[in-house]
Amino acid sequence: MLTKKQLDLLEFIHKRMARDGVPPSFDEMMEALDLRSKSGIHRLITALEERGFIRRLAHRARAIEIVKLPDSLLAKEAATSRGFRPRVIDGGADASAAADRPSGGQPLEALHAQELQVMGKIAAGVPIEAISEVASHIAVPGSMLSRGGDHYALEVSGDSMIEAGINDGDVVIIRETATADDGDIVVALVEEQEATLKKIYRKSGSIDLVAANPAYATRTLPADKVRVQGRLVGLIRSY
Repeated sequence: MLTKKQLDLLEFIHKRMARDGVPPSFDEMMEALDLRSKSGIHRLITALEERGFIRRLAHRARAIEIVKLPDSLLAKEAATSRGFRPRVIDGGADASAAADRPSGGQPLEALHAQELQVMGKIAAGVPIEAISEVASHIAVPGSMLSRGGDHYALEVSGDSMIEAGINDGDVVIIRETATADDGDIVVALVEEQEATLKKIYRKSGSIDLVAANPAYATRTLPADKVRVQGRLVGLIRSY
């Protein structure tokens, strides 16, 4: 999952390398994306590298390797040519020896994504009203989804799950299920009115909803007052 700015930068780098044989300068990237500082470009490039779309080559000036493209850019590429051949660009040097494959011999691959409904916000803190309406849609990598199940997405509101790596504003991917094991992070519906994202633990006749932040107390509720609506299977974060 890429943000619009990340996708725009990847497309700009790809087009410039295909046209000129060299990657654009940081100043050219700034101008193309209408950014005011090089630090913004640094963050975008780092995010693309962390997600495996590009690789920066150590000890080489202005050297970028495109490892793969997302489906949306591959579709554009297919409309104008039969395929994409990644190239390693080292300054202005000839990179023809690397034209047939990326460094390490890894082939270009597409990201297969599935569109999920974002069902509003889920509280990672004080419970909010139960969620029942679609707020938007989001493309999610297929590898993040469990086989044989329905999924939906929720935007996280609050910081009660930060020690589980879930921050305010993250989008969590939920597999629909009415069951969960102790310690699973679930969407819990409380008294058919409030929805919250917490770890679940069962006791005799009661359920503990446990935060991943010591600032929040555990909520203990009668078992018949809590209904599991799904289990966390993935997370998407925008930078």
